[in-house]
Amino acid sequence: MSRSKHIVSGLAILAMLAAACGGASPPPVDPAQEGPKSTILSDSCSLADFEAHAPHQGSWAPAPDDIDGLARLAYADGTRIVLNTEGGPATFVAGVNLGPTVPGFQPGEVAIPAEDFRRWFPMMADLGFRAIRVYAIQPPAFYEELQEYNLANPDSPLYLIHGVWIPEHQFMASHDLYEPGLQEEFFDEIADSISVVHGDADLPEQLGKASGRFEADVSPWTYAWLLGIEWDPIATANSDRANAGRPPHDGEFFAATDDASATEVWLAEALDYTASQLAERGVSVPIGFVNWPTTDPLNHPDEPLPREDMVGVDANHVTATGWHAGTFASYHAYPYYPDFQRYEPGIADCEYRGTLDHYAGYLAALRRHHAGMPVMITEFGVPSAWAHAHAGPQERHQGDHSEQNAMAIDAEMMAIIHDLGFSGGYVFEWVDEWFKFTWNTIDYELPPNRRQLWMNPWTNEAHFGVVAIEPGGEPVVIIDGDRSEWSANGSQVILESPQGVREIRAVKDEGFLYLALTLDEDVALKDLVLGFDVLPDAGGGLPGSDGASPGSDYAVTLGGVNGQVWVAGHADAYTKTYGLAKGYFDVDSSTLSPGSGSWSEHQLITNRPLTVPTTGEEMPAEVFNAGRLLRGTSDPTAPDFDSRTAWQTTPGFVELRLPYQAIGIADPS
Repeated sequence: MSRSKHIVSGLAILAMLAAACGGASPPPVDPAQEGPKSTILSDSCSLADFEAHAPHQGSWAPAPDDIDGLARLAYADGTRIVLNTEGGPATFVAGVNLGPTVPGFQPGEVAIPAEDFRRWFPMMADLGFRAIRVYAIQPPAFYEELQEYNLANPDSPLYLIHGVWIPEHQFMASHDLYEPGLQEEFFDEIADSISVVHGDADLPEQLGKASGRFEADVSPWTYAWLLGIEWDPIATANSDRANAGRPPHDGEFFAATDDASATEVWLAEALDYTASQLAERGVSVPIGFVNWPTTDPLNHPDEPLPREDMVGVDANHVTATGWHAGTFASYHAYPYYPDFQRYEPGIADCEYRGTLDHYAGYLAALRRHHAGMPVMITEFGVPSAWAHAHAGPQERHQGDHSEQNAMAIDAEMMAIIHDLGFSGGYVFEWVDEWFKFTWNTIDYELPPNRRQLWMNPWTNEAHFGVVAIEPGGEPVVIIDGDRSEWSANGSQVILESPQGVREIRAVKDEGFLYLALTLDEDVALKDLVLGFDVLPDAGGGLPGSDGASPGSDYAVTLGGVNGQVWVAGHADAYTKTYGLAKGYFDVDSSTLSPGSGSWSEHQLITNRPLTVPTTGEEMPAEVFNAGRLLRGTSDPTAPDFDSRTAWQTTPGFVELRLPYQAIGIADPS
């Protein structure tokens, strides 16, 4: 694979996001819509007023205080986490999540080189991010480069929230957090992580984990610890049942309340152990655990899927009894899922700054529940994929955003998080990760252990990055209608003709098949149909034609604003899987036979049929026309750049790029 090119997305929106990230004011709003300063949301949300975050002025250099002999860089103070800096207390920190790998590699390969960290850290700071969150131990180069960056930029360092993953495979196999050996392994990982952060670790090679000698001490900028994972609801519910009646933990630093579940007791023990390890290092900072809407402690009677509201994990049930830095609640919260955000009163009818906003409604509900403690949103964002996997209110979908639009939505959400009194917001994520999968494309990316080697623009999870990682050291083709680049891009002629379509050239990279068509100028695009024969002996003809010849399985039509990818009935996986097999909608099975002449838009399912429990309203399956082909330019320097651009034309010339999934290729690598 060639070296990937790193492109900062949404350049026109960076100033907006930086304003939201700076710990001062959110992006400006129309004063006429702002409403009274004492009321952020309408009465429909019943939200208590919050004190505004004081703008942070001056140096962000760490200035820990001392309490009981422990250096305290940050601490929970009522509903705020206070970060002690030389410029005064900071009560809102905007940050970004950094994943474990880059395209071409699986996450366990620990493949990010030092030069990437060295380039990225100034970029993060320039955007206005004040902190990085990592999920687990990183390679030594991460800590070395972070220490070097912070020492070189003492007044504007990047702070760190460090995570520790539980032994997830063992938990998912046993559905029991108290399985022998699981807690011991987790505690060992906590101790190793703290040693790594303090530059005092030598970890042996272990499959899927970072290893080596860790000598860079980044503890002066580590202002919080965050334990655990997004809790699987079925495994968590089973673990709670298997361990019902566990006595509440009452440790030196953390305790579980009398009404704590077995999971919450287990977490109280983990937070207590983490605090004891930090205290031995002379440090006290806030410690929390990961959560997400699926296992939030709220009741969501309008949620159509039972597993999305079957069990709760409540940070209110884990208290910092002797830990002066305190604790906080943490959530990964996205604007498009679960579906209760669409239907639940107090969420779906929430008004934020004069506008209906379901995401603000959900965050307000979380904030109310944790009224006496700080809360952070440690993951949020929308991806810039060509397709999406779930529709979100206010068009904050799980994909189908340009780079600029994705950045603007992230900035909106950062402002909401800031306004509603949260202690921080962490954008997901810094760079794209091609190995990620999505429920509505995973069945078409086979074999699964090769996903990291190619880019699927239809898989939203692979395109959350603030930095988009595109194929190649330089683009093979820029879609803009300029034919000059095709003479030197390694393309091959695959068709020649004396008239009509004079020539078709093809070239490829890790993301797309590119085609260049040279036409007689009197050829009308509306009459042009491209057929793709990728399956043996199927015979689909072409859309609008009679019979089964030529033997096409997929087709493309162009013209107007958008083009369209079509799929023949015999190759239509969407209809076969979700109509014929699952019965989500009626299907005429005769249209799915080879030679039937049936063609459909190339679609992806985005939601199964659902029933809202409280109303009985039946919601049909939802679908997205993934085969829509946008006309425009893929040149990031152009004012009308759109990262989803598929084609452009100039007189006598058409250039087109197609995602491999659009033409039925499951593993282009």
